[in-house]
Amino acid sequence: MRRRPLALAVLATAALAVSACAPQESSTGSAASGSSGGGSCTPEDLPTVASDTLTIATDTPAYEPWFVDDDPTNGEGYESAVAYAVAEQLGYDRDQVEWTSVQFNAAITPGDKDFDVDINQFTITDERRQAVDFSSPYYTATQAVITTAGSPAAGATSIADLKGLRIGAQVATTSLTALTDQIAPDAGPVVFNTNDDAKLALQNGQVDAIVVDLPTAFYITGAELDDGVVVGQLEGSTGGDEYGLLLAKDSPLTDCVTQAVDALDSDGTLAALQEQWLSEAADAPVLN
Repeated sequence: MRRRPLALAVLATAALAVSACAPQESSTGSAASGSSGGGSCTPEDLPTVASDTLTIATDTPAYEPWFVDDDPTNGEGYESAVAYAVAEQLGYDRDQVEWTSVQFNAAITPGDKDFDVDINQFTITDERRQAVDFSSPYYTATQAVITTAGSPAAGATSIADLKGLRIGAQVATTSLTALTDQIAPDAGPVVFNTNDDAKLALQNGQVDAIVVDLPTAFYITGAELDDGVVVGQLEGSTGGDEYGLLLAKDSPLTDCVTQAVDALDSDGTLAALQEQWLSEAADAPVLN
């Protein structure tokens, strides 16, 4: 299978956004903490920062596969496509969407915002909910298998192709659970204390592949391995970070944005966009 290299950049933003498969409590719960005030979720009723306009923020540069060509306005890349889908769900035409640049750390600090929503791989956590609101998740990280070019795992296209290989993961993580339950390698999983240990073992040829969550896979193969390869995703493997649209604390838009995300999840739009931009465009096929 031909694989396009991910832009080196995948990278810094993904590093900020992910916690690299480390064990953590699920943050789904009640993702939205604001209120729409009981009003209608239509442009004429939503108190946006600019009248009849939905102002959406993200960081710059905007990295693939979340955005394409560092241009959030083109609708290409997973997060750009999700942003426009949410806007449409709320009743905003494409020309009613205004993009603005806001640094990641600035967005998650308390205080007033000069945007309505921000989409930038923000992991939903209880700590952050003290300062900002989140929509319900528009993406939950799946688990992925990564390796290096020339490894026996590099040409794998199915789980069966992986069973006879040496594959590792970090102890006490959802990645290790996915490795044990879904791949179930013949020799058993190789367990490491940290992802750094697992990555070093991969570089040294002690294992043929390792399992990490998908955003971490983008980062390691693009920024930390000279010849990194994303072999593919493990179908149905969740338990990783959940990403939500960020809003100001107690924003009157939070409930409406959450309803929009939930509708896109229910009708299959989010799944289709993930297939298009996180599987196909990022060379991360699902392994069956």
